[in-house]
Amino acid sequence: MTTQRTLAIIKPDAVDKGVVGQIIARVERAGFKILAAKLIQMSLADARGFYAVHRERPFFQSLCDFMTQGPCLPLVLEGENAIQRWRDLMGATDPAKAAAGTIRKDFASSIEANAVHGSDSAEAAAVEIPYFFSSLELCPR
Repeated sequence: MTTQRTLAIIKPDAVDKGVVGQIIARVERAGFKILAAKLIQMSLADARGFYAVHRERPFFQSLCDFMTQGPCLPLVLEGENAIQRWRDLMGATDPAKAAAGTIRKDFASSIEANAVHGSDSAEAAAVEIPYFFSSLELCPR
């Protein structure tokens, strides 16, 4: 196995529901190291830049609108096989299809309001992490 870093975002719906602490507790119980975290309010330009890979998809604008409706909490997680392990802990994008005990099954309400984001590959993580965090903000442990 390889030690990896991945971007996680606790999305505005989860922040609004007051479940940030429960999600972070699951992250820590799963053995991830949290190298960076900050509460932010994305602008529409921020969201459009971050989700630019989806700009041709029909859900692009509604996703950007959703991500700007309130604060979110980006984090950098590190651990063995972190990208896949975080995706497994998140669960399927559609909470109705997510496995029991996953974050999305327990805290998401729809495909769009699905509580959390995670990088889907090492290449995506390499782009997503510096979108929110400078190298000075990463605190290796």
